[in-house]
Amino acid sequence: MASIDSKDVRKLVVACDAGMGSSVMLASQLRKQLKGTPVEVVHTPVNSIPEDADVIVSHVGLADRARASAPGVVLVPFQIFIGDPAVARLVATIKNGGTIDG
Repeated sequence: MASIDSKDVRKLVVACDAGMGSSVMLASQLRKQLKGTPVEVVHTPVNSIPEDADVIVSHVGLADRARASAPGVVLVPFQIFIGDPAVARLVATIKNGGTIDG
């Protein structure tokens, strides 16, 4: 399992299957929540995760594909697109400090 200190997170990737819809809304929501931090939030298909990704946020149904696409990168899987506790914990950790495991 990978981990990263929140102060080292510069690029957060929302990985999705098709690149539209709910995951675009999640990326937009994360940009707003992380405004004022040094974290860039990008949205990408799960098979095209950029090499400089520090943390990947992906639906649980895509978690295996995300791990295969970016081995060794912290992955935060979630169940629901808006209001998922795993995403809320991630945002809180980035803002308040701590280690992100995934």
